[in-house]
Amino acid sequence: MHKQTVLAMLVATLGSANTSAADGDVSTSGKFDETTGEALFRQVCQGCHMPQAQGARGAGAYPPLAANAKLAAKIYPVFMVSSGQGGMPGFKDYMSDQQIADVVNYVRSHFGNAFADSVTLEDVRSVTQR
Repeated sequence: MHKQTVLAMLVATLGSANTSAADGDVSTSGKFDETTGEALFRQVCQGCHMPQAQGARGAGAYPPLAANAKLAAKIYPVFMVSSGQGGMPGFKDYMSDQQIADVVNYVRSHFGNAFADSVTLEDVRSVTQR
């Protein structure tokens, strides 16, 4: 899937005024409202990476996050979530630094991943430079 298509889907999702964040469905503020890594994963990530983070192939290639050794270097997933690369859009304009840390920590500690070190707010800020 092309980056423009993914971004268009993201904008359409964020811009939907028919549901409210209180329903747990879609943010209407232009930013994600979820406050936990799990909620962010379910709302943002699982659409491409699948519910069990197993990844997918089809209109695009979505790498698995489950048991993914690349997540060992904690700055790598922070960069990917905040800035994106290839077909992966960046989310730093839609998530706070804390949300980025939370979703990265969630993925790094679930789905067969058990990395002992946690991503801190300072780690995220070193990448997003906010």
